[in-house]
Amino acid sequence: MSLSHDDVRKIAHLARLAVSDADVEAYARSLSSILDFVEQMEAVKTDHVAPMAHPQDTAQRLRDDAVSEADQRERFQSIAPAVEAGLYLVPKVIE
Repeated sequence: MSLSHDDVRKIAHLARLAVSDADVEAYARSLSSILDFVEQMEAVKTDHVAPMAHPQDTAQRLRDDAVSEADQRERFQSIAPAVEAGLYLVPKVIE
């Protein structure tokens, strides 16, 4: 697919990009080659290819869910400006 200079200017305008007249030709070639590549990919038959979330079929190695630090809740709440019933009180920010 070949883009004209007007197409490039319109795309640049929609993307809010400033493109000089000297650069329009280079952008037209670059964008046209990208669109040609997309057309090639669209031509590939993928009817029998199952969609996948990730190209590698692996599971993440996760660490054991174990407590690794001491409970310091009381210490942190003792230095908080306002606490009530174990909750931190913060100023209302939405009227």
